[in-house]
Amino acid sequence: MARINGIFEVKLAPQSAAEGTESAQLGRMSIAKQFSGDLNAHSLGEILASRSATPGSAGYVAMERVTGTLFGKKGSFVLMHLGSMQSGASELKIQVVPDSGSEELIGLSGLMQIEIKEGQHFYTFDFSLPGS
Repeated sequence: MARINGIFEVKLAPQSAAEGTESAQLGRMSIAKQFSGDLNAHSLGEILASRSATPGSAGYVAMERVTGTLFGKKGSFVLMHLGSMQSGASELKIQVVPDSGSEELIGLSGLMQIEIKEGQHFYTFDFSLPGS
């Protein structure tokens, strides 16, 4: 298992609800990220979220395809997010979708953590890649 750290920039854009799902009252956003460091890549994806009536409680799921280089190896992979917050206490799991790696990233597996400090986004990526 290898570990890398870096920074990323993120842009979120509200999207309208998928046709026929308006009454579900879910928030939908597109996501675009630019990763720097040993993961030199960009990503595109979507977020689906719900806030409860209790302040500080919500949940979201997201999928994003990351394309670029990881330790100089070219390819893409998909990250799957599962996040929840209950009365301000949050949990977040971000994992590589099994068998989503392409090109030189085939077989990639791993978990990513993110942290936001003073408006800057940081990532830690624990991963394994066959043959590395």
